[in-house]
Amino acid sequence: MDRLQAMLVFSRIIELGGFGKAADDLNLPRASVSLAIQQLEAHLGVQLLVRTTRQVRATLDGEAYYQRCRHLLAELDDLENSLSVQRGQPRGTLRVDMPAAFGCVWIMPRLPDFYRRYPELQLDIGLHDRQVHLQREGVDCAIRAGIIHDLGLVARPLVRLAQVTCASPGYLAEHGIPQTLQDLAGHRAVHFASSSGQPFACEFEMDGQVREVMLPGVLTINSADAYVSACEGGFGLIQAPRYNVQRQLQVGRLVEVLPDFPVPAWPVSAVYPPHRQLSPRVRVFIDWVRDVLHEVAQERGDLMVRV
Repeated sequence: MDRLQAMLVFSRIIELGGFGKAADDLNLPRASVSLAIQQLEAHLGVQLLVRTTRQVRATLDGEAYYQRCRHLLAELDDLENSLSVQRGQPRGTLRVDMPAAFGCVWIMPRLPDFYRRYPELQLDIGLHDRQVHLQREGVDCAIRAGIIHDLGLVARPLVRLAQVTCASPGYLAEHGIPQTLQDLAGHRAVHFASSSGQPFACEFEMDGQVREVMLPGVLTINSADAYVSACEGGFGLIQAPRYNVQRQLQVGRLVEVLPDFPVPAWPVSAVYPPHRQLSPRVRVFIDWVRDVLHEVAQERGDLMVRV
């Protein structure tokens, strides 16, 4: 039995929630994954996993073993990568996740520069408008917008995005143009679903304080692009990063409202599990993203500012 391989297989089963998913992720036959776990449990003399037809979960011994495996595998990965850095370049695969619209606008067009700098690195990028569970889904680091509430992650602030409140001309013609927050009575919003499943309230800055206003709505969206499209369709007010609606504002498909009541800037951070903070791959990628966004902030201060 290759104990290191078995530890890796076991960790991926825990993180991905199934034997088949771990086999696909590691490019191994499913029979090999099952055999590795059988041999590992026999070697340790304990049951690590409870398997049912619907799910796989760790036993108490399995959970304790997983925590140690996770740290050992991360340290080994970092050790090997540090040697590659000493030879001049970090190498291997880095799994990254980021918001879809943000990644497509600011990161993807600039990736050729990253590969010119780090030709031996391979990126596996997920573009989602949901917050993935980094450890469970095997993601090394993520770019996230908003306040980071997960205390189990290290967060590195990058920039703050300017936001705007807007609506479609058709919606405003039907419901009127609000001039004050009191005028929002009778209005509705397109709801964007948070990670908790509850819609976000609208936020406005007043006298140095943030005031939340929860508007009713008939549509909840979990995609940033669909969120903007729903606003164009007249479903209500939205608050979105200015970069994501600037084209619609320029051509008149959307109209900015309540400009005297600014929306708080949206923080953008890089997050990663604590055991990945010394990884050269994680470090060079986050440093590169920071440099890219700071350059954009210097050129387009109306869209984002450095932190």
